[in-house]
Amino acid sequence: MSMNMTTVGDTGLLDAMQHEVAVFARRAEQTRLGGVGQVRNSMDRAAYLLLNRLDKEGPMGVKALAASMGIDSSTVTRQVAPLVDTGLVKRTSHPEDGRAVVLQLSPRGLSRLEEVRSSRRRLMAELTHDWAPEEREAFCDLLTRFNTALSARMAVTGVGVGDSSPAS
Repeated sequence: MSMNMTTVGDTGLLDAMQHEVAVFARRAEQTRLGGVGQVRNSMDRAAYLLLNRLDKEGPMGVKALAASMGIDSSTVTRQVAPLVDTGLVKRTSHPEDGRAVVLQLSPRGLSRLEEVRSSRRRLMAELTHDWAPEEREAFCDLLTRFNTALSARMAVTGVGVGDSSPAS
């Protein structure tokens, strides 16, 4: 799916975009967009995305969670293990098939997720305090559009990118 650079825009602009995305990715990982206050840097990306997905979609099996996030089951199993060990996620038997495992956000997990969300909201407010509401909305819309396009491309190429859906 090769594109002629003249059809998609100025190469200088595309170079600037890819550079800013790389800088954003590095800074986001450095801070983990952990927010402000005591909970800053206290939850890694994988844990946040898994907890967030379980909160948004409810209890589900490993395969369903993996499919929902666009990653494989072995990755989910590996990432969920420490969340179970720390009591943020509960493993229960499926009500209809006792052999199947259902993952569920625990009350402690929900509380912890809310702490991190609140801290991240404060960080977003701090970073964009001088932006107009329309600028915040436009940024969110464009970032969502970018993530959706990236996810779609990765789905076509068969390369997993994790979870970049708006529900994350």
